[in-house]
Amino acid sequence: MKTPNELLKIAAQTNITVLIQGESGTGKEVAARYLHKSGLRAHGPFVAVNCGAIAKNLIESTLEGAKRGSYTGANADQPGVVRAAEGGTLFLDEIGELPYECQSRLLRILQERAVMPIGATRSIPVDFRLVCATNRNLREEVAAGRFREDLFFRLNAFPIQLKPLRERDNFGTLAQELWQEILREAKPCNIDANRLTAIDANHLTTAEIASLQFYSWPGNIRQLKNVLQRYALLKPHGITLCEILNEEFSPAICSETYHTPTPTWGTIERTLENFGGNKMQTAKALGISRSNLYNLMKKNYPPRAQKACQGS
Repeated sequence: MKTPNELLKIAAQTNITVLIQGESGTGKEVAARYLHKSGLRAHGPFVAVNCGAIAKNLIESTLEGAKRGSYTGANADQPGVVRAAEGGTLFLDEIGELPYECQSRLLRILQERAVMPIGATRSIPVDFRLVCATNRNLREEVAAGRFREDLFFRLNAFPIQLKPLRERDNFGTLAQELWQEILREAKPCNIDANRLTAIDANHLTTAEIASLQFYSWPGNIRQLKNVLQRYALLKPHGITLCEILNEEFSPAICSETYHTPTPTWGTIERTLENFGGNKMQTAKALGISRSNLYNLMKKNYPPRAQKACQGS
């Protein structure tokens, strides 16, 4: 199968329903917005809804809308989020949080491509592209009876699984991109120009990338960005990245003397292949000791790495 980025590019050129799956903080909404902006409906609206934040008694009106006077407080016609996405993309985030008893309502909307606002007597056709996201395993939710199987098959037309940050081979590149994004966002703010120049003059150093890469980042990209934002603000005041990392993670293990980047498993694997599995040459090419290479392969990387530790 192709990589998530390649799958996103393919799906963007169609109107197929996409189900984006991944841990919290892996960038599911960013991927959904990419699908919209790079797709056939970029001219239309992008409507994002967090299914876990909608009260049960408001799901029907939130999705399909309501006619004026249909219930207490309905002082005007309400279009609902589905009609608001007319001609564009409807992004249902945390779709796995949608209550079971409300899932049939969404299924009917998808089957008919129409909504029936509360108080209306006729359905209204709607043209929209659906993108959903979840950090749950929906197949397991179906097996447990918490998610409708027929709705799952409707949503699972084009699944894309986003990798957690700890499994990405491009960690260094991603960290640099986030850092530059943070600096760009900081410029319009009322930040002292001299202090901004102090952090704007360079990229993250090799040692800084190595310190960041040492951690597993359970909060994924969101957590990494939060740490880098704090660093951008505090670095001009003499606060080091290691101090921030030691505050973020416990126990404190970051050291200012840590300068050797920790290679990802993908880098180790490719280097091993280049040297025909020779561990000594691989360790030398990676800039680490042979014993450190063995430890990294045995302790910090997937179980399949254990087999590669066998032999010379």
